[in-house]
Amino acid sequence: MRKSLLATTVIAAALAAGAVSPGIAGAESVHTGSQSGHGSSFTFALLGDTPYGEAQEAVFPALVKDINADRDVKLVLHAGDVKSGSTSCEDAHLTATAKQYQTFEDPFVLTPGDNDWTDCHRAAAGGFMPTERLDAVRRIFYPVAGRTLGMHPMKVDTQARDRRHRDYVENVLFTEKKVVFATVHVVGSANGLAPWGELPGGDQPEPRLAEYEARKAAALDWIDKAFDTARRTHAPGVILMLQAEPTQSAGFTEIRERIVERSRAYGKPVLLVHGDEHVQESEPNYAGVPNLTRLETFGDTANQWLTVTVEPKSAKVFSWKQRTVPAS
Repeated sequence: MRKSLLATTVIAAALAAGAVSPGIAGAESVHTGSQSGHGSSFTFALLGDTPYGEAQEAVFPALVKDINADRDVKLVLHAGDVKSGSTSCEDAHLTATAKQYQTFEDPFVLTPGDNDWTDCHRAAAGGFMPTERLDAVRRIFYPVAGRTLGMHPMKVDTQARDRRHRDYVENVLFTEKKVVFATVHVVGSANGLAPWGELPGGDQPEPRLAEYEARKAAALDWIDKAFDTARRTHAPGVILMLQAEPTQSAGFTEIRERIVERSRAYGKPVLLVHGDEHVQESEPNYAGVPNLTRLETFGDTANQWLTVTVEPKSAKVFSWKQRTVPAS
């Protein structure tokens, strides 16, 4: 392959067993984290909240082409929201988007967003039961536990291997250049606490709150695992990717407190990556923690993205640049 991570195995057994959704399989070679390249740095592409609507879906292949052409990029991260909140949550739409993601040459790592399932109660999105759509998201975008999407997928650790949190296939962890990467399922709409008011018959608070509490418990444990792994391996840095910023508002407080507590105790650079608000910005000294930086990626666009470079031997470890897809 031209630029992806070193091949380590073939998942023929999984494909033969039908574990991969039709049209989502891509190449059969699988690559593992902690195996990429021989240089001193590592670069990945960072996206979020895209593609939104038919116009962005139509030009999304140009974004894929631009990222695939960048020889420095070894990995693609997407911070959630595979669609807008007013477009259909039906299987056909989600599957078509997953097929587009599968055209990235490098491993593709996604954390879910609120538009992808919890906001699917909205009439404009189809009036679906959100928990049913969350099951669909897991089936379509995480067809093989512990393996990313992308033409050359990568092995990752998944929380689904923990019997306490076996549903959370979307929470994954891996290392590159000894830096620990972890995705944590934290979404907008008050992290799923916002009422599902457009369901036929109105909100269903009992399943909504049960889902929130279970996912919050899984998220807190996964944050702990990321930092425990970093301390055990003497990692030079940690990257946490959530869909929504963990603000001090309802739905986020415990997760925010855990990230702040663990980051401060860790002492080395931590990059908190998210999307949701559609404004590309960064905030060093986040929540008063000198080694914690918040980085929000672009949103509601299919022609802008970020490159993030990991340099383990540098003082800051992480740096990034804005990128724009060249006009056709």
